[in-house]
Amino acid sequence: KTYRKPEFIKSDPTVPLLSWFLKRGIQAETVRKASIRMQSVYFPQLEESIDAIVFPYTENKEVVNCKYRGLSQKVFRQEFDAKKILYGLDDVENDCLVIVEGEIDKLSCTEAGFLSCVSVPDGAPPEGSAPSDKKFEYLGNCSALLEPVKKIVLAVDGDGPGKTLEQELARRLGQERCWRVAWPDGCKDANDVLVKHGAETLSH
Repeated sequence: KTYRKPEFIKSDPTVPLLSWFLKRGIQAETVRKASIRMQSVYFPQLEESIDAIVFPYTENKEVVNCKYRGLSQKVFRQEFDAKKILYGLDDVENDCLVIVEGEIDKLSCTEAGFLSCVSVPDGAPPEGSAPSDKKFEYLGNCSALLEPVKKIVLAVDGDGPGKTLEQELARRLGQERCWRVAWPDGCKDANDVLVKHGAETLSH
């Protein structure tokens, strides 16, 4: 399959962007290292362009896809016909890998010292939904880096769709090397733990 690569020009993060992440416990240095930027993006579901966070998806240090999230509205889109991969793919290490459900959770794990961490690109499937190979196309695209990993920690959201995602990831990646996470009371994901309890608690 031939994929279309997006144009991505690095730029310094703006003050509004850094403030948005700081409210979520993510420091400016983490944002800069991840090359996250802000730009005006058209969202078909809104039928207008709004300020959006740009998350570059890299493979071998090359941007192969971008995901956009509205800064003031929780809307998402990705590049059309670009390659679907895990966010943070270049950080994968063979000994242990943490898989989370969103880019913010990946960055939260970075704050806690878990650098070998990736996020799925499309969130979780609906609770109890039938397995879809297209939904998990990114696993095949990343198989060369995922196959040697000895231990995989599934730190996805602690809700119904997250449970469905956890079960499907374990089935596809091999249950014998997958571990699951129990979040503290009142927290459903890594960013919740970071904001409510701090990086030290998340690191444990």
